[in-house]
Amino acid sequence: MDIFDVLAMLGGLALFLYGMDMMGKGLERQAGNRLQAILEKLTANPAKGFLLGLATTAVIQSSSATTVMVVGFVNSGLMKLHQACGVIMGANVGTTVTAWILSLSGIEGDSLLLRLLTPSAFSPVLALAGAVMYLFFRRDRVKNAGAILLGFAILMFGMETMSGAVEPLAGDPGFARLFTMFSNPILGVLTGAVLTAVIQSSSASVGILQALSATGAVTYASAIPIIMGQNIGTCVTALIASIGASRNAKRAAFIHLYFNIIGVALFLSLYALADVLFGLPFTAESATELGIAVVHTCFNLLATAILLPFSRQLEKLACLTVRDGADDNSPSVALDVRLLNTPAVAVEQSRRVTVDMARTARKALNAALALVGRYESGGAEAIGRLEDRLDRYEDSIGAYLVKLSERELTAEDSRESALLLHMIGDFERIGDHAVNVVEAAQELHEKKIRFSDSAWRELRMLTNAVTDVLTMAVRAFETGDLALARQVEPLEQVVDELTREVKNRHVDRLQSGTCTIQQGFVLADLTNNCERVADHCSNIAAALIEHAQGGFEMHGYTGRAAASADFQASFDAFQGKYRLPDA
Repeated sequence: MDIFDVLAMLGGLALFLYGMDMMGKGLERQAGNRLQAILEKLTANPAKGFLLGLATTAVIQSSSATTVMVVGFVNSGLMKLHQACGVIMGANVGTTVTAWILSLSGIEGDSLLLRLLTPSAFSPVLALAGAVMYLFFRRDRVKNAGAILLGFAILMFGMETMSGAVEPLAGDPGFARLFTMFSNPILGVLTGAVLTAVIQSSSASVGILQALSATGAVTYASAIPIIMGQNIGTCVTALIASIGASRNAKRAAFIHLYFNIIGVALFLSLYALADVLFGLPFTAESATELGIAVVHTCFNLLATAILLPFSRQLEKLACLTVRDGADDNSPSVALDVRLLNTPAVAVEQSRRVTVDMARTARKALNAALALVGRYESGGAEAIGRLEDRLDRYEDSIGAYLVKLSERELTAEDSRESALLLHMIGDFERIGDHAVNVVEAAQELHEKKIRFSDSAWRELRMLTNAVTDVLTMAVRAFETGDLALARQVEPLEQVVDELTREVKNRHVDRLQSGTCTIQQGFVLADLTNNCERVADHCSNIAAALIEHAQGGFEMHGYTGRAAASADFQASFDAFQGKYRLPDA
């Protein structure tokens, strides 16, 4: 093996790793929010978690990505620790799919069908199709499919290049002796673990082993311990991801580690015992790409079959390793930078937290309106805390979305991020108006100001309308109900009319001596804040509708909506429902 073979091997390795990364990212983007939908279905049932973890990993071709997602979900409180066990086990089995795909390079035969199944036959076709789809089409789904095909073709080309480059080693006695050393289980496990820890991918390290098997120098006696070590080495990614995370997130990473360590110990013990008792004949044979894939899959299936019923015990072992303490680094809101590596999931988690923010804003305003006329200091302090929380939400979500924008997003994810970034300002401002309402309620209480009965009835009608328009806007955002969102603008305009009418009636009472200027100042504060809350609700609903139509022209939407017959019908209905009582 000369210098040119070494360069070819390194070039093949580079193409192999790049192709795997490109294909994985393409699959991830193509899956989009379906990844989140899969993981949302998790239950306390470890078997179902196993199947879902297997499906997710088979989709994105990376057990490391799945386990890092699990660590992020646990850290954010979106997944319980016992749910993580089954998913992690499923991820270990799902990652073996890559080895089966790579084993295609070992197909040999003279028949046309077998020749067509070899990568050298179909990879160029896939590369051409992928390049055309990726370069000349604008739709995300077509471009992502092109990236998947290109990544797969590059992956298989890199695999063949590596295999071809190491073929001269087949006759090298030194290379054969090197792999004979790895038949020592301890040394083989350590080698596999270190290699995988360095490249952060068990699929890639198994692929490298499959490429080296083309030399014929890699026996099953050497390959099996290395494969076992590769399963341990892949745990490093999740352990690194858990640094600085909550206790339960660290425990999830240790569950992954303990599952593989215990599985390796059991598998190697059974393998060694069977070899001693029955003298397994295949151990001295040269390993093939297909054989390595079979061993990799059998190990993970066997480990899962044995350990899945003991998920709770694995959880307890992780809890003993990472003990409870006074300090916990879990975040105040469910956003985790670990999820940024999976942008589709990160966008969905941003949306979830923004929904929590919307509910908090609604809670703050409803509580503030309840204090008008029935003020008490404890309630006012609670609203202040809610407003502080809304400020933190805005800062956290805004910063997170900015970081997310630096990642490679699909057009849909990019637009969803822009929508959320637009909305968090409206929800935060609603919290500010809630505080303003509390201040007006406090002034009424401290100065012993009393509105007339007619003023109270009018104000109550206005606040009922504002409460309803906020509920509509928040619910439309939570559910994506565009029909409900279209009801917001007609009610917002009714709120505008109510505000003007309440102020006009106060002027009439002021002129007749029924009300005072001091009462008018407080009433103006309350009505102005109610009107502005309704304006923010209009912004939220318009943004939802424009986002669904592919734009963000809120003012254009309100202008078009006001001219429609449906708008007028809704406006008339709300006007009748919230009609002020006779003066």
